Amino acid sequence: QVQLVESGGGLVQAGGSLRLSCAASGGTFSRCAMGWFRQAPGKEREFVAAILWSGGNTYYADSVKGRFTISRDNAKNTVYLQTSSLKPEDTAVYYCAADYPTPGFICARTRVPFRMVEYDYWGQGTQVTVSS
Repeated sequence: QVQLVESGGGLVQAGGSLRLSCAASGGTFSRCAMGWFRQAPGKEREFVAAILWSGGNTYYADSVKGRFTISRDNAKNTVYLQTSSLKPEDTAVYYCAADYPTPGFICARTRVPFRMVEYDYWGQGTQVTVSS
């Protein structure tokens, strides 16, 4: 069973930065992609950023493009989300997610997945609060 554990959230002033980490463990096959989503109070969960595990292609939501950077460390099975120029509207619980291939199949992604249904495993989330 795959487990995802996020860390790095906290309280930061507007304009500040945080680095979120998500460590993956378990799983028999290599993952196709990992992504970050967020959910603010009273709102639906939304896509933030994602990265293909092989090749490193990335994709970002327009709201964070130029301010957030997603990266991965294959050896550590960890994905990072470096945030900068944080705004109060970035306040949310940030969730890590992993996309794995169907057992017996290999990853065949032709683009970076950005929809929740494309991900198979989810972390518990880490709170990011940006004060004005």
